[in-house]
Amino acid sequence: MKVRLLASASAAAFILLSGTALAQTASSQTAQDSDASASSDAQDRSGAGTGANDIIVTATRRNERLQDVPLSVTAFSQADLTEKGIVGYEGLAQNTPGVVINKPTANFNNFTARGIATNGYGANLQGTVAIYIDELPISANGNSTIIDPNLFDVERVEFLRGPQGTLFGSGSLAGAVRIITKKPDLTKFDVAGLADLGLTGSDSFRQRYNAMVNVPLVADQLALRVVGFYRHEEGYLDNIGTGVHNSNTLKDWGGRAALLWEPTDRLAVKLLASYEDSYPEDSSLTAPQLGREKRISDRPDIFSGKLAIYNGTLDYQFNGAHLTSSTTVSRFNQKFFVDLANTFAFTVPFRLDASAYDKLFVQEARLVSDPGGRFDWVVGGFYYYKRRDVDYAYRSSDTYLTARGFTGLPNDTYQWFGAHAISHELAGFGELTYRFADDVWLTGGLRYGSTDAQAFTEDWGYNSNYLAAALNPLYTGPLAVTEVVPATGDKVSANKLSYKISASYKPSSSLTTYATVATGFRTPIVNARAGLASVVDPSDIVIPYGANSDKIVNYEVGLKGSWLNGKLTANLAAYLIDWTDIQVQANRVSDSVQFATNIGGARSRGFEFEITAVPTSGLTIGVNGSINDAKVTKLTPQEAAISGAVLRARLASPHFQGSAYARYALDLGNGTQGWVAANVAHVGSFPGLFEYVAGKPGVVNPTYDYTDTYNNVTLNAGITRGKLSATAYVENLFDDHSVTYVHPEAFLASRYGTLRPRTVGIRLGYNL
Repeated sequence: MKVRLLASASAAAFILLSGTALAQTASSQTAQDSDASASSDAQDRSGAGTGANDIIVTATRRNERLQDVPLSVTAFSQADLTEKGIVGYEGLAQNTPGVVINKPTANFNNFTARGIATNGYGANLQGTVAIYIDELPISANGNSTIIDPNLFDVERVEFLRGPQGTLFGSGSLAGAVRIITKKPDLTKFDVAGLADLGLTGSDSFRQRYNAMVNVPLVADQLALRVVGFYRHEEGYLDNIGTGVHNSNTLKDWGGRAALLWEPTDRLAVKLLASYEDSYPEDSSLTAPQLGREKRISDRPDIFSGKLAIYNGTLDYQFNGAHLTSSTTVSRFNQKFFVDLANTFAFTVPFRLDASAYDKLFVQEARLVSDPGGRFDWVVGGFYYYKRRDVDYAYRSSDTYLTARGFTGLPNDTYQWFGAHAISHELAGFGELTYRFADDVWLTGGLRYGSTDAQAFTEDWGYNSNYLAAALNPLYTGPLAVTEVVPATGDKVSANKLSYKISASYKPSSSLTTYATVATGFRTPIVNARAGLASVVDPSDIVIPYGANSDKIVNYEVGLKGSWLNGKLTANLAAYLIDWTDIQVQANRVSDSVQFATNIGGARSRGFEFEITAVPTSGLTIGVNGSINDAKVTKLTPQEAAISGAVLRARLASPHFQGSAYARYALDLGNGTQGWVAANVAHVGSFPGLFEYVAGKPGVVNPTYDYTDTYNNVTLNAGITRGKLSATAYVENLFDDHSVTYVHPEAFLASRYGTLRPRTVGIRLGYNL
C-alpha cells in the first residue's frame, strides 16, 4: 500500500510537470520573466557563472563574499539544502570537509571538526563545535541531547571550521555552525512549500511537510513571515525487547513567526518566536549480534526535546558603523530516558528517567564599521545565563522487586532526586583589520570574558541500597531508604582570553590567501554529584567537582581561488592544532556513573580541500575532503588511569573523509529545466572511545570498537518549471549497513549507530 502510494504520487508529479513543459504557453512578458528567473536560479544552484562565488556570508560579522573571507567556511543556501535533501546535521556533515556527525539517534547530535573529539558521546560536556540558530547558541546546553532543528526557509547555513572564540565565544573550540533563518520581505506577498514523501525498506513511510507565508502589513515598513513544519518518519528497527516493529519512529513539528519593522532606512526591528517539538519513540542504536535492523531494551530509550526561542533584534545604521543588538530568551525541555540494564547483563532492572529543563537568556550587542577605509573593526559585548534543572529517577520494575521480596520503596523508583546548575558568561570582544593596501591586510581579534558554573542538589528525594542488594543473591526484605541531603557545590569560575591574528594577501580579485593563529576554549563543567562515592564499590573513584576549561591553539594557512571566469574554484587549508587540558567524560567502573574531568593534551594535523569545476555548460563537478591525524600527545599515569587513554591514542575522527558531487542540468524547453545529480560521501574508520577501562590501566575496554569505513551514495533527478519543482531521489543507493557511531557506555546493549537503509522518495516544491 505504501509503495503504491509513493509511486502514484511520484508519477503524478512528473506527468504534471512534463505535460506542462510540452504544452504551448503564451509568449507573454510575464512568462518570459518567470522562465529567465528559473534559469538563473538553476544556474546559481549548478555553480555556473559567478553565482557560486558571490555567496554572501557573515562569518566575520559583516557581509562578505565567501571567496573573500580568510576563513575555512562552507556555506549552504536554501537551494542547496532543498536539492540535496539536507534536512539536518547529517547532510551538513556529509558535504563539509573535515567534519563528521556523531548521531546515534534523533536529538543526540555532536559534530567533530578537525579531529577534536575524544569520543562521539560527550555527556555533560559542552560540544567542541558551537551550534547557533540565529543568535542563540543551542550547543551551550552542555549535554549530548541537542535538538536537530528544521532547515526549511533558511537564508543559509554556514559551517566555520577552526576555533571561532573571538566572535562566537566558548564552545566554538573547533568550529561553529550558524543556521540563519530568513527575515520577512517587506515588498511582496509570498508563499512557499515543500513536501517530501519517502519509503525506507518495504514498509517504513517518511513524511515531511513544510510551508511558508510572507505578508507585508504596511508597504515597505512592516511584514510578517510564518513557517510551519511537520515530520512523521516511521522507524526501521525492530526492538525485540519491547516487541515493537519499526520502533524508532520520529515525530517532529513546530514553526516560527518573524515580524520585521523598518520605519526608516536606518532602523530595523525584528521579533521572532519559534518552537519545535521533536519526539523519537525509541533510539536508533542497534545490536548487530541480533541481526540487521534489530535492537534490544526492556523499554524504549527516549531522547526528546522541546525548544522555544523568543528573540528581539534591533539594527541601526549610524554614519560609518552598523549597530546590532540581539536579545534572546529560550526554553529547552528534554527527556533522557535510557535502559541501563546491560550494566548487569539484564539480570538487574536498572533504568534512568532524567527530565531536564533549561532556561536561557542571551544578550549580544556589536558595532561593525562600514567598509571602505584602511581600518575595519568589530566591537561588542556578550552575556549568557543558563539554569538547568534535572529530575533524576532511577528505576527498577515492580515485577523484579516483588520477585526478590524487596520492600520499602513507594514505587519502582529506587533513587529519586533533583539537581540544578547555574552558569554565566560575560565577555567583551573585538576585531581590528588594517589594510596596508587593497590586497594586503592584517586582522587581530580578542575576546576576554569570565565564566562561572555552580551545581546544587535539591532538598527532596531519597536514596536506597537497591543496587547493592540486587547484586547480593542472599539479600531480601526491606531496602535501606535515606533522604537526599541538599548540597551546594563549589562555584567554578574562570577568566579566559581568546585571540586571533590573521594576515591576508589577495594578489588578484580571484585569489585570497591567508595565515592565521586562533584560540578557543570551553567553559568549566561542574558535576552535579560531586563527592559521591559508589554504593557498589566504595573504593571506586569519588566524583570530582568538575572540569576546568580546556584550550585550543590553531595554526592555519589557506588559499581560496577562482579561475576560468568562475568555472573552477578551489578552497584549500592546512592546519596544526594543539589541544590542552582536555575535558573528558570519564566513567566510574562499578556503577557506570559519568563525570567530567581534565586530562593532558593532544595534537591534530590536517589538510582540507573544496574544489568545484564547470567543465561544460550545465555540468558541475565538486569534491571536498580532509586528511587528518589527531592523537594524544601529553598524559600522566593518573590521567590515563581515570580516562582509559594512553599516549599516541587516536582521537575519535577518521584519517580521511570527503565527498564527490556531480550535477548535469539541461533545458527541456518552454521554461522547464531538468537535472540529475549524484553524491558519494566517504568516511574512514575511527575509534569510538579510548581503548582501556577507566581505573584499570592496560585492561581493554569491552566497549572499545571502531566505526566502519563506508561510502554513502545518493542519486537525485528533478525538473523545475517556474515556481514548481519535483525531485526523485534514492538515499543510500547500495543499502549500506555500515556502523557510523559506537556508543562508549557498557550499560547499553544496543550501542551501534548505522546508516539509514535505502530510502526512495520524491520532493515536491513550490517557490523554492
